[in-house]
Amino acid sequence: MTKQQHFGWFLSRGFGPHGWARPYYEWNYDWRRPGLYQEGARTLEQAGFDFVLIEDALSVGISPATLDLRVRKAYGGPKHDPWTLAPYLCAATEHLGVIPTANPAAWHPYTAARQFASLQHLSGGRLGLNVVTDVGSAHHFGQDRLSHDAAYDRAQEWLDALRLLWRSWDDGALIADPETQIYADGTKIRAVEHRGAYWSFDGPLNAEPLSSDPVIASPGGSPRGIRFAGQNSDIQLALSNLDVEAVRAYRERVRANALEHGRDPGAIKTMFVFKPIVASSAEEADRIVAASANPDDAALLAVAEAWSSDLETDLTTLDLDRPLDPAIFGEHVSQGTIKGLRGRFDSFADAPFREILAGKARLGRIGDGISGTVGTAEELADLIQALGDDADNDGLIFSGDLHPVTLHRALDEIVPILRRRGILRTEFAPGDLHANLASF
Repeated sequence: MTKQQHFGWFLSRGFGPHGWARPYYEWNYDWRRPGLYQEGARTLEQAGFDFVLIEDALSVGISPATLDLRVRKAYGGPKHDPWTLAPYLCAATEHLGVIPTANPAAWHPYTAARQFASLQHLSGGRLGLNVVTDVGSAHHFGQDRLSHDAAYDRAQEWLDALRLLWRSWDDGALIADPETQIYADGTKIRAVEHRGAYWSFDGPLNAEPLSSDPVIASPGGSPRGIRFAGQNSDIQLALSNLDVEAVRAYRERVRANALEHGRDPGAIKTMFVFKPIVASSAEEADRIVAASANPDDAALLAVAEAWSSDLETDLTTLDLDRPLDPAIFGEHVSQGTIKGLRGRFDSFADAPFREILAGKARLGRIGDGISGTVGTAEELADLIQALGDDADNDGLIFSGDLHPVTLHRALDEIVPILRRRGILRTEFAPGDLHANLASF
C-alpha cells in the first residue's frame, strides 16, 4: 500500500529579496511587504503542505573582506526578522504550520517563552520553532563563540528553560469564570528559579498556559545534532542523498536517538530537503542536464560567489587549476559548510578547484544517480513514492523562494500526481500542527 507522506516548504532565502537576480523579480512583488508571502502561504495550504519553514541568519559575517560578497547578490543579506513575518502568514491561512528560525544566542529564555506562547495562541497552535545553533553571530550579542557541541548544550538549556516557563501554570490555574469573576488561581502558579550554565532568570511566565507547545524543528546531521533531535524535535530537517538506503539509514539514526531519550520514535518526522527541477518532458530534462555538463568559467565563478557568501571566504580570486588550500578558512567557518563544498572528494587536495566547483554546477537526472534532481513530474513522483514505500520515509521539504513563480514551477504538475497516488494529503486533521504531523 502506498505510504502517505508529509510535505513542507523551506523558505531558503529567509525574509529577504525573493526573486533577486532572477527574471521573475520583474513580477514586481515587494519582498518587504507581507502580500508576497501571504500569497505563497495560501498556495502551500491549498497544495496540502503541512508547514512553511523560514530560514534566517542573524549576521552578514565578521570579515570586512566578504561583506560585499554576501550582499552583492543578496546571498547572505539583507534579511528581515522572520518572527515579524509569521503572524501575517498565520492570518492568511487556517491550517498551514509556520516555523520561523530561532537561534538561542539571540533570545533570552523569558522573552522567547512569552513571545512564542503569544504567537502559539494567536495561530491556533500552528507555530513551530526551527532551532539552530550557528555561532557566527556571537559578536553581535557580546558573546564568546562557542564550540559546535557547546552550542547544542546551550540550545538544550534554552529549550528546557522555555518548557519550564510554559509549565509554570499548573492544571487548574486558569479559571476564567464569569460567574465568580475569578480569572486565575495564583496558588497554582509556580515560582521559577533557573540558574544554568548560560542563563539565570526567575519566573513564572505571565502568559496563559498552552494547550500544546510549539512544534520543534531542528537541522544538523552531526552526532550531536542527531542527539539533540532525538531528545527534542518533532521535525528533523535532513540533508542526504535521496536513495532508499541513505534515507532509511538516516531516519533510523534519528529514531534510535529518540528511543534512547525515552521518546516514541514515531513522534519525530524525519524530512529530507529537496530542490527538484521539474521538466515538461524527458527530452527537456535530458537537455537541462546536458547543458550543465561542461560549465564555463563564468558559471564556475557564479558558483564560487555563492559559496563565498556561505563560507565568509572569498573564493572568487582563487586559481581554478590548483587545489584549494583549506587553511584559507577561518575558525569561524562552519565545518559542515566546508564539507558541503568539498562534496564527493575526501580532501581538497584530490582535485583542482575547478573540478570542485564543476561538481556543484552539474545537474543529474532523476533515476540516473543518487544526486539527480532533474526530471518530469511523473519521474519525481516515482522517486517520492519509492522513498515512502521502500525506505518508510516520513516526508520531504521542498526548497526555494516563497514566490508564486517558484511555487508553481515546482508544484503545479506534481501535486495532482501525488494526490492521485495517495501520497499527499487531501484534507487537514482537526486541530493544530501537532495533529497534522501525527495524523499519519
